Amino acid sequence: MSWLAALRCLRGVITREGLRFINQRGRFFSALVRPLVWLFIFAAGFRSVLGVSIIPPYETYVLYSEYITPGLLGMIMLFNGMQSSLSMVYDREMGSMRVLLTSPLPRWFLLFSKLLAGVVVAVIQVYVFLLVAWFWDIRPPVMGYILVVPALVLGGLMLGSLGLLLSSLVKQLENFAGVMNFVIFPMFFASSALYPLWRMLESSVVLWWICTLNPFTYVVELVRFALYGRIHWLALVVVVVCGVLFLGAAVIGYDPLRGFLARKDGGPRAG
Repeated sequence: MSWLAALRCLRGVITREGLRFINQRGRFFSALVRPLVWLFIFAAGFRSVLGVSIIPPYETYVLYSEYITPGLLGMIMLFNGMQSSLSMVYDREMGSMRVLLTSPLPRWFLLFSKLLAGVVVAVIQVYVFLLVAWFWDIRPPVMGYILVVPALVLGGLMLGSLGLLLSSLVKQLENFAGVMNFVIFPMFFASSALYPLWRMLESSVVLWWICTLNPFTYVVELVRFALYGRIHWLALVVVVVCGVLFLGAAVIGYDPLRGFLARKDGGPRAG
């Protein structure tokens, strides 16, 4: 695999994903409106969740809004990763996925290019969200806007790899839409996106264990720490390891001899 061919392929995949994103404006607005609703309405309704009710209402609202902002950034990455994988299922049904996978480039690189293209789109959505949130006094340190980029990329790659793995296991587009809801909402709610883990522990030990075993929790914590110029080393390790495992499983899932093509066509034929 030459670097020139690899870069040409990567540019083509990112350009295709960017054009698809531009032509699907509803996807952008839905990805933006969803976390904004949580930020402005949910935070107002649960502003005493951190036990700071003695603080004046507006300051309490801002404090909790700042707490859940990293979780909402993770929500954007999670939904975008699943949406990108949904397009993979669509491409598979239309036949364009088979054309892509017949490229002389390694399968892992083709799938990684697809993941990276989705992450680029998701990061753009994240910064648009942060721009809108800035007008509601959600203002992390200036350097945080830059330092959070690696955390967003790593988290986006991990969540995108999970979606890619799921797309390799689901045969029909309609089934994948149901799987998305089955995965997204439990992962989001059973995490530290909306409540601190110590709050979960006070409520239920079982729920706390579920949250600590949830990979999305570590994406949120990695983004939360990075947004304020710090590194959560455990979260970093978990996100990287899970990302590699998910991507490796997805590459196997898209193997024509062992993945969905083999199941669809009845497996490789002898002779």
